[in-house]
Amino acid sequence: MQIKRREVGLTVDDSLMRLYVVEPVVSGQYPGILFYSDIYQLGGPILRLADRLAGYGYVVAAPEIFHRLEPIGTVIEPNDLGRLRGNDAASRTEVAQYDADAAAALHWLQTSDTVAPGQLGTVGFCIGGHLSCRAALNPIVKAAVCCYPTGIHSGKLGKDRANTLERLSEINAHLLLVFGDQDPHVPAEGRDTILNALTTASVDHKTLIYLANHTFMRDDGYRYDPAATDAAWAEVVTFLAHGFGTAAPHS
Repeated sequence: MQIKRREVGLTVDDSLMRLYVVEPVVSGQYPGILFYSDIYQLGGPILRLADRLAGYGYVVAAPEIFHRLEPIGTVIEPNDLGRLRGNDAASRTEVAQYDADAAAALHWLQTSDTVAPGQLGTVGFCIGGHLSCRAALNPIVKAAVCCYPTGIHSGKLGKDRANTLERLSEINAHLLLVFGDQDPHVPAEGRDTILNALTTASVDHKTLIYLANHTFMRDDGYRYDPAATDAAWAEVVTFLAHGFGTAAPHS
């Protein structure tokens, strides 16, 4: 599908949160996706992923996750300095603030004329994978995709400890977790901790593990793996289609 883009501003805790919204050109109602970036915010690699998902028939809303700390429109460069800056912003954002952002973005999607009633999901990468999982604690979320989610197993997310692992039993959504087996940020022990907790909590989930590193779906870095990305993407769009009860999209 062809897509169109727009910018939306939401005020959360007296801070302006920008949403990058992309959706099909053809008029209608589509499932809505809260789409989370990694620590570098809404740069080219993340926007290309958001655009690609919208083309399968979704209204995709991607927030600037550090809007309380960074000027609107800020893209953090994916270099050593940017990594320090992004991690610092993450560590200075309270978990309750991330939760407030999720609630605001989901409400916006829920009340949008172009979003089908009751059809809400989340997708995220790296810290965004954790945020996607955490947003799925909201009962209105039907499907969640968490790509190499950092910090779920350790409770590391923001300024304070995140209790995501302990709250997994609250998730009613279908969950898809995507990992790279060479990921130093979510090592095998971390994956096992997450998956065992999901099983114990009786959360409906599917796990994919690729011969890949962290951030392997980000197309501007040395860890990018096109083959693993294509394989994971096919699984993601099929998973979402089944989760929303829509027709499987064409690749």
